[in-house]
Amino acid sequence: MNVNKNLMQREEFGKFFLENFPRVKSFARQILVSEADAEDIAQDVFLKLLDMPEVWRNKELINNYLFKMTKNHIFNFIRHKNIERKYQEAVINKNQISHDLGIDEELHAKEIALLMRYTVEKMPERRKKIFRMSRYEGKSNKEISECLDMSVRTVERHIYLALSDLKKSISFYLPVE
Repeated sequence: MNVNKNLMQREEFGKFFLENFPRVKSFARQILVSEADAEDIAQDVFLKLLDMPEVWRNKELINNYLFKMTKNHIFNFIRHKNIERKYQEAVINKNQISHDLGIDEELHAKEIALLMRYTVEKMPERRKKIFRMSRYEGKSNKEISECLDMSVRTVERHIYLALSDLKKSISFYLPVE
């Protein structure tokens, strides 16, 4: 009985997905311009909705909810991109300053580098692999996603988590400005 109910719910959601996915993806693509990012956002939205049958079955509520949910996912995605970009710019600026270091500063830089290597080694295997491909091998998020057969959003999420881990591990070591 329960298996039939789950099967019926999956079929019903599949129909809902096929009817609405193109509209959600198109809406996201208009804002993001990127086809891949729009598809990732749309997939995230429907993945969340899968566990919310009371929402996607409600014909009166779903249209407004669907596009508000998509808009919120897009804003979170853009916010995440901006944070990542600012962090990368800060790292680049710090690296440009570090070439004129004295002995104490050089030792401090080596300690931080060692701490960063240790932090990368402690990361879960998949995150470590993605981070290394991105930062050490210079691969783009799209190249990594194709190589590892995953979405670009998943790659971005792993890189974000890796950078967060690194930031946490070295934050006590950096001087307060």
